[in-house]
Amino acid sequence: MGDPRGFLKLKRMVSGYRPVEERINDYSEVEMRLTDDQRRLQASRCMECGVPFCHWACPVGNIMPEWQELLYRGDWVRAWQVLEDANPFPEFTGRVCPALCEASCVLGCNDEPVTIRQNELAVIEKAFELGLVQPRPPAARINKRISLVGAGPAGLAAAYCLNRAGFQVTVIEADRKAGGYLRYGIPDFKLDKSFIDRRIAIMEEEGVEFKTGVRLGQGRFGFAASGIPGRVMSAGELIEGCDLAVLTIGAREPRDIDIPGRELSGIVQALDYLTTQNRVLAGENPQEGILTAFGKRVAVIGGGDTGVDCVGTANRQGALRVTQIEVMPRPPEHRSPDQPWPLWPRVIKTSSSHLEGGERLWSIQVKAFIGRADQVEAVRACRVEWSRSAAGAWTMKEIPGSDFEIGADLVILAMGFVHVVQDGLVKDLGIELDGTGNIRTEGSFHTSQEKVWAAGDSRKGAGLVVHAIADGKAAARRIIAHFS
Repeated sequence: MGDPRGFLKLKRMVSGYRPVEERINDYSEVEMRLTDDQRRLQASRCMECGVPFCHWACPVGNIMPEWQELLYRGDWVRAWQVLEDANPFPEFTGRVCPALCEASCVLGCNDEPVTIRQNELAVIEKAFELGLVQPRPPAARINKRISLVGAGPAGLAAAYCLNRAGFQVTVIEADRKAGGYLRYGIPDFKLDKSFIDRRIAIMEEEGVEFKTGVRLGQGRFGFAASGIPGRVMSAGELIEGCDLAVLTIGAREPRDIDIPGRELSGIVQALDYLTTQNRVLAGENPQEGILTAFGKRVAVIGGGDTGVDCVGTANRQGALRVTQIEVMPRPPEHRSPDQPWPLWPRVIKTSSSHLEGGERLWSIQVKAFIGRADQVEAVRACRVEWSRSAAGAWTMKEIPGSDFEIGADLVILAMGFVHVVQDGLVKDLGIELDGTGNIRTEGSFHTSQEKVWAAGDSRKGAGLVVHAIADGKAAARRIIAHFS
């Protein structure tokens, strides 16, 4: 244990954000950094519990007490080594993970939890600063070729682990660059894309082959929004060119809303909106200005993280007004009795984007879109109330006479994703789907096709980046065992 009295002497200190008036005018990362000494002191708050529930809650199995003690002692080298043993990409999770570990920190029972996520980010960035993160190709190669379809967090994690084990790994990506949702879905103000480029460059030097601009199958996703000319590879070519193919294509079928006025212009899906802005910043989108919120009244339907990213992006684009609408009731400030520690609590979260401006509405049901000349002009909604039965089931009912309208020139649908995109490659391969519409993997990562496996959101449904990384790691372990 670094400092047995650290948690008694010190209060939680977060890095904080750059001033609103500064960050709202750019797309640079909003979160600041503490000094090395401040970060070491924050690590000293870790109690190194006998049962570390932080480790239990972490999908990638991070061993927080060990590397935080090393951080407190100033041993950055060993701290990074312990961190990297569990997490291949702490520079990503250190920026975008909601920190499931912190919700389960024992210190959080009656005090504020340790700043685990920010401590993690400090360790990996110090490791890069010290030149510790260097390419480490395997000493020997295995005569087995694995093709990973999709260069998002699951695909990258599987590629990282399989390559280190000596497999010949090729990552096939439809887009211009690798990264998937990390690159094209998450705004730059949360994750600067130079950090993705930095990691991809190391993986390439280690022997991972990246083939970008290659679409598999004839599906509508991959090129439509980006205008990438790229080439098309058939399902047969994929299977013939490897010993095993792993689909890590995510769950990109967006949830839509079937109400009057949906056909109006100015109503877009969140991922299309966010992707367009990310492409503009990367210099990839020649149609700059498309899907912009400049001078518009913006309504974001959906109160999750994706909706929040849309709020932050709209504010930076110069929206006249931003309103975020959520059908669920406003979450409580603190844990409810039915979500006791160490479970992940549903409590209200105020992000940096919320602090930059906009209105949040809860318990609101959208009933119709109103427009003129085929252009949306308003959202018609009503207030609802929620009740819970004795069995614990929630029901919603409309409050009579509560209808109202919200002026909107741009409506962004941020209601999540329903399942993997089923047309294109999945259909071409004849892969069986499960009851949720995702790829069926009975008890493992095997699909109904002998040489095809699946990992990440494509088989589990849309989830967190850290869940995708964990599933990519797990798939790699199974593949290693499969060929042993």
